[in-house]
Amino acid sequence: MIHLSEQTWIARVRGGADAPPRARMRDIVLSGIGGMAAISLLALLTTSVGVPALMAPLGASCFLVFAAHESPFAQPRNVIGGHLVSTIVGMLVLGVFGADWWAMGLAVGLSIAAMQVTRTGHPPAGADPIVVLLVNPGWSFLAMPVLLGAAIIVGTALIFNNLRSGPAYPRYWRG
Repeated sequence: MIHLSEQTWIARVRGGADAPPRARMRDIVLSGIGGMAAISLLALLTTSVGVPALMAPLGASCFLVFAAHESPFAQPRNVIGGHLVSTIVGMLVLGVFGADWWAMGLAVGLSIAAMQVTRTGHPPAGADPIVVLLVNPGWSFLAMPVLLGAAIIVGTALIFNNLRSGPAYPRYWRG
């Protein structure tokens, strides 16, 4: 068992580093416009064309992909793979255990573990099993909105994130 003194624990909780510097205004504007474009396209497909392409966790994906695009969590493998893995876990838990309160916790915990095992960690995808257990969708949910939404976000990011100076997006595709 790990033993920390009370003083050590308090010092750890306080943190010691300063917040990172603010991004350049050009990058902030490109991030905002990129996120707006991606979600607007998904909303247009959903409301006007009738293609289900939108779910709440995709909004959080936009933050990572456009505002923290150098993060491993924002890479295409993680965005697309993380959403797919977590949704599959949610569908399996729903099918085996139903949508009980404890199954939601189990599904989220298993999706976290599955994303780590598959090296597709994407924090917004941790919400996908909750969506699945609340909505009780069919397996087509995996294609639309999950795969379609994640792919459109990544495609939009390929355009907007490469308009800025600095490292190219993506940093990698494969593991």
